[in-house]
Amino acid sequence: MIEQLAEMPTYETYKNSGVEWLGEIPAHWRVGKGKWLFSKADRQVRDDDDVITCFRDGQVTLRKNRRTEGFTNAIQEHRYQGIRKGDLVIHAMDAFAGAIGVSDSDGKSSPVYSACIPRISNTVDVYFYAYFLRSLALSGFIESLAKGIRERSTDFRFKDFSVLNLSFPPLNEQIAIAAFLDRKTAQIDQAVAIKEQQIALLKERKQILIQNAVTRGLNPNAPMRDSGVEWIGEIPAHWEIKRAKYLFKEIDERSVSGDEELLSVSHMTGVTPRSEKNVTMFMAEDYSGSKTCQNGDLVFNIMWAWMGALGVSDRTGIVSSSYGVFRQLKNMFNPNYLEFLLKTTGYIEHYNKVSTGLHSSRLRFYSHMFFNMELGFPSKDEQDEIVTHIETQSAKIDQAISIQQQQIGKLKEYKATLINSAVTGKIRVPDSVQVEGMR
Repeated sequence: MIEQLAEMPTYETYKNSGVEWLGEIPAHWRVGKGKWLFSKADRQVRDDDDVITCFRDGQVTLRKNRRTEGFTNAIQEHRYQGIRKGDLVIHAMDAFAGAIGVSDSDGKSSPVYSACIPRISNTVDVYFYAYFLRSLALSGFIESLAKGIRERSTDFRFKDFSVLNLSFPPLNEQIAIAAFLDRKTAQIDQAVAIKEQQIALLKERKQILIQNAVTRGLNPNAPMRDSGVEWIGEIPAHWEIKRAKYLFKEIDERSVSGDEELLSVSHMTGVTPRSEKNVTMFMAEDYSGSKTCQNGDLVFNIMWAWMGALGVSDRTGIVSSSYGVFRQLKNMFNPNYLEFLLKTTGYIEHYNKVSTGLHSSRLRFYSHMFFNMELGFPSKDEQDEIVTHIETQSAKIDQAISIQQQQIGKLKEYKATLINSAVTGKIRVPDSVQVEGMR
């Protein structure tokens, strides 16, 4: 059970820590600089040492223990340093995002990591200070501190840690607080994981809803027939099957002024303004003569169609010359139905099958491939009914997803507040022993 912080016990007496951001601390706690509590380890690498990685979620483990796409082995062997199980590890460049934790293995790391060990044995618990530093990181304090030291840089190295004032409770309390946080954060993480699974199931339900509606219609008792197209399979008997070349024409219209809105096409969001996406590359000073699309045009990202990067535009705008733009010959499609249909599993698998290229990142889906493709669809009136049904049911699912996301946000906020309150003494955790008289 997750307690309300306001209901948790506090210490009997407090004192001013003398540190503005730390505020009051329990009267028997002290304040210690990082360099009084820890020293930076400087170890040689052993022959059997494997690479250690410090992740933003606080896990410090052998790289082989966790999938790490994007990492390279470019660091020269003589630049590695030794890491030992139980070291408090700080990733200088990612510390601001929470890349601070206790190593669960022996290994070696890049010099960008600081391996911190207790200066005096039986005085500090590395797990307590891992919680403490991650709390500072995730609250933004470490980032602001690092920026203050080096203007725009957010690096946080041992020399920065060494001058940082930290709460310094008795060792037995450090251990009790860390153990308490292990239990509570595990409970919170489990609750978050369950809600994330529920969100995944809701999203899957939404995809099944869309898939079934646009490929089989709304009437489960409708007679079915073989479409004659292997990858489409059965469709309601009254639906049509036509090749795209009888339904669309390719458009290559160009902007005169270049003032139209810049648009982007992705598998996640379809056709959207580039201003709504974090895209800064390929920005030109003059877009006159650029390719355009109109409201209602179907736009394919030729290079990423195999992922479902397509959509029907709801506005006039400028698009990449590597996009395919297609316009209906007759008004036979509800735009939303068309986009839903073309993003279903069977159609995307077809794009993959017919696209050309050496491997997935080089696959291209050209206009002649689209024109040769069959589409199975009902009348426009039935499409309108299907879209209304999808939108109504999707809204309910989206609302359920939103509720779960809000609850996840509250759990994460509670977790951060709980950790901060415990490591700074704002609450007294169960099993911690108050030792009076220490200064």
